[in-house]
Amino acid sequence: MKFTIARRVVQLAILGLFIAGNIYGVNILKGNLSSSELFGVIGLSDPYALLQLFLAGFSIGSASVVGALIVVIFYALIAPRAFCSWVCPINILTDLGAYIRTKLKIGKNIINISSNSRYYLFALSLIFSFTFGIAAFESVSYIGAFTRGVVYLSGSAISIAIIIICIEAFLGKRLICGHLCPLGAFWALISRYSLIRIYHNSKNCTHCNKCKAVCPEIQVLDIIGKESKNIRSECISCGRCVEACNDDALDFSILKFRREE
Repeated sequence: MKFTIARRVVQLAILGLFIAGNIYGVNILKGNLSSSELFGVIGLSDPYALLQLFLAGFSIGSASVVGALIVVIFYALIAPRAFCSWVCPINILTDLGAYIRTKLKIGKNIINISSNSRYYLFALSLIFSFTFGIAAFESVSYIGAFTRGVVYLSGSAISIAIIIICIEAFLGKRLICGHLCPLGAFWALISRYSLIRIYHNSKNCTHCNKCKAVCPEIQVLDIIGKESKNIRSECISCGRCVEACNDDALDFSILKFRREE
């Protein structure tokens, strides 16, 4: 549970800092996940949102570009989709929906779509942004809407949270983050060569499949018991599989610097 607890602390701390900055004027973190200011000096921008705005024909300031580059470099280097499981507040809601689904023993998905669908939606968001002159996904982003609702203490956040939890619990397993979210696709592409990776040692694997039982992106564990290598970048680096594995077959390692088995 150590990684889960750590993720929740980070997620809630970021929301708390936004609330403190936006509502109470604490000059640490102000704004939201789309555009923010750190310590009143460092501007940060969502690179995916900025890309959509650029394709839509909007004028992009140099400060926004620098802020987006800072964010891209950070997430590209740190770990695959670290934003998705360590920062994004939607992850808290989808995990809660998955927990409810498990407790209610709901096994059948009402909606069945491929996990590759998020890549198609990502591509479509860029095409629509360019074609119609709008930031396509950002205009309807549940991530942005929920985050803004929370950090500005708006009641709209409650309605969005209920909808997301219900979708995850009753319509499909890991439907939003694992199959639909184009932002997740963006971060998966950006973090293909990130440094901190989960490494699978097939020599230690006993094929117990405990890792697959807890993984929200089960397709990334197709190498389990077959070959020793790093888990690919669709992994959200949540650490659930590492916690579940009692065979020391899965663990975080630093790419290129880990000890070869």
